[in-house]
Amino acid sequence: MDLSKAKHAFVTGGASGLGLAIADALAARGLKVTLADIQPDLIEAVLAARDERYRGAVLDVRDREGWARAKAEAEAAFGPVDVLVNNAGIAPNGQHFADMSPDSFDMILAINLVGVVNGVFAFAADMRERGFGHIVNTASQAGLSVSAPGVGAYAVAKYGVVALSEGSRKELAPHGVGVSALCPGWVPTGLGENTARIGGKLSAGGHGGVPPTEISADELAAMVIDGIERDAAYIMTHKGTWAQVEPRMAAIREACELRTQG
Repeated sequence: MDLSKAKHAFVTGGASGLGLAIADALAARGLKVTLADIQPDLIEAVLAARDERYRGAVLDVRDREGWARAKAEAEAAFGPVDVLVNNAGIAPNGQHFADMSPDSFDMILAINLVGVVNGVFAFAADMRERGFGHIVNTASQAGLSVSAPGVGAYAVAKYGVVALSEGSRKELAPHGVGVSALCPGWVPTGLGENTARIGGKLSAGGHGGVPPTEISADELAAMVIDGIERDAAYIMTHKGTWAQVEPRMAAIREACELRTQG
């Protein structure tokens, strides 16, 4: 995408952490930004420190009627949305499937997967009709391989986000609309605190045992901008990602070749 032609970005989970860093990076490129977040106090604090390029929208990404209202209000204020960043999410619960409560599983999928699907439902058709736009769906390295016990429910959601991104990319590319799956490793952005604030179950440390890294939210946001401009199918952020993914891919290849040889 040529970001110089984009006018308006809509960012979920936009009042803190990675969402806010991406929003600021987009605003620095000249876009007006709607910061959508479930936490009105955070939105208010962020807007108080920023200028008229920003506006807020209180949104629970699980609420489809809320999406429709937020979209209508955002576009009435800033015009059609050219860049959608589906970033809102909660952390892994650290629980094994055998021990996990169904409610915890349902919440992880409802926010981390269905919430992203709802964003695509809200904006993809309009982008397709206009022949212009880009969608970034925040998945995870956990959407490419399950790195450790206790991140399984989170991985189910993030695998789904990767599949959604791959499928919608194939559907929208012929119409001039790009889709990227953002697959970061763990970045210290306050995700655990936000998860606890809305009542999500949280593992010790808030990240399923995966240690935080030294990549900052601002550095990761710069990678997202680059990925949008390159129309990248996948935006990887951390060194060593392939080493984590390769064993899974090798096992899939081995299974495929077994049938090919048979």
